[in-house]
Amino acid sequence: MMAGYIVVGVDGSAPATAAVEWAAADAQRRGLAIRIVHVGEQQWPHGETIECRAGALEAAADRARRLTRDVKVTAELLSGHVITNLIAESESADSLVLGSRGLGGFARMVLGSVGTAVAGHAAGPVVVVRAPAVVQHGRIVVGDDGSEHSEAAMAYAVEQAGARGAQLHVVSACQMPALSPYAVNYSSLMESALRDEARVARERVIPWRERSPGLVITDDQPFEHPAIALVEASRTADLVVVGSRGLGGFASAVLGSVSRGVLHRVHCPVAVVRPRAKARP
Repeated sequence: MMAGYIVVGVDGSAPATAAVEWAAADAQRRGLAIRIVHVGEQQWPHGETIECRAGALEAAADRARRLTRDVKVTAELLSGHVITNLIAESESADSLVLGSRGLGGFARMVLGSVGTAVAGHAAGPVVVVRAPAVVQHGRIVVGDDGSEHSEAAMAYAVEQAGARGAQLHVVSACQMPALSPYAVNYSSLMESALRDEARVARERVIPWRERSPGLVITDDQPFEHPAIALVEASRTADLVVVGSRGLGGFASAVLGSVSRGVLHRVHCPVAVVRPRAKARP
């Protein structure tokens, strides 16, 4: 994971404030700086002025400073296209943190086109925060299917769990397709294939345990839809981590049905992780 700073996108909304609070705690734990940005497009809604935007930005920065110790906090008011600016900010940042909904340029941030584009194209992890945490469970949940994207998600989840002193729970869900009641032999074959898939998933966790001996890592291979499994696991999690795309049940994990189910129904913050682009020789 890249060192340096966390970028937080704000707009004065309650979810954006929750995003600032989440980023402040994460920066404090992991020894990172915080960069807070407010992106203003040409058409400003609700009679908003540059003074209003500057005030919302400074309030967010003050909030981050009050919640941290010895964490560098900077803030900048940007102009231009929201998606383009946020994706550009993600290029050199450790992660990008956003509220689940917002005002102005951040309207429908997660559940609309802006959030989908940012989560699907940002250079690194995008953390989506709905509201301030009320209860700490001491557990991070990560979805794994063996793809390159879930590998990046696992790495981020391990880092988060280690920084928090939390347990890590790996969910590798698979779902049996609907079959005709007459397809008895095929059903038996599918059950055998699912058992093999679960065994392979358990084996994928072993190297992570070996590399992180001080971390408690549990795993589960439920035979159900991945989104359902992750949402259920999120009830007792402080963070759910998914790859931005995957294989099998996690295909198009963020831009498809799984991600939509998770983002609409999850009970805690969600981190969407893409593998970092490899530097050219």
